[in-house]
Amino acid sequence: MPSFDIVSEINSHELDNAINQTNQEIARRFDLKDSGAKVSFEENKITITADDKFHVDQVKKTLESRLIARKIDIRSLKEDKLETSLSEARQHFTLLEGIDTPNGKKINQLIKSSKIKAQSSIMENKVRVTAKKRDDLQTIMEMLKAEKFELPLQFNNFRD
Repeated sequence: MPSFDIVSEINSHELDNAINQTNQEIARRFDLKDSGAKVSFEENKITITADDKFHVDQVKKTLESRLIARKIDIRSLKEDKLETSLSEARQHFTLLEGIDTPNGKKINQLIKSSKIKAQSSIMENKVRVTAKKRDDLQTIMEMLKAEKFELPLQFNNFRD
């Protein structure tokens, strides 16, 4: 039976490239040169550090443009509260990877309510969909692409 997996993943190599390009642009840009601005990545968090909120916002825009250029969906970043002190400002972003249980259940309900003869099951951080016809799976993919989720979805492991 044909099947595919619905996942939400971030290519770590492309993410690292986007962060490095952002840091290079910060070093080159005249308005950010002496602002002490930098972007760092540790485990599942990206941190933007600069002298003030304005510079953090400028670096954030630069980072977002680099992520888009590297085909990383911005919806995979969850913005945390801006921390400011007298000498610096910090903005943290948490990376959202994997499909959590509520979103997995929402995907399952969408598939069942579509009346397409297909089965779906939640498996850790992904949802596996199986059907007898390949066309049914492609219809499900198009339906899920049209639906707006808080996290980006990718379809992989397509088997005939």
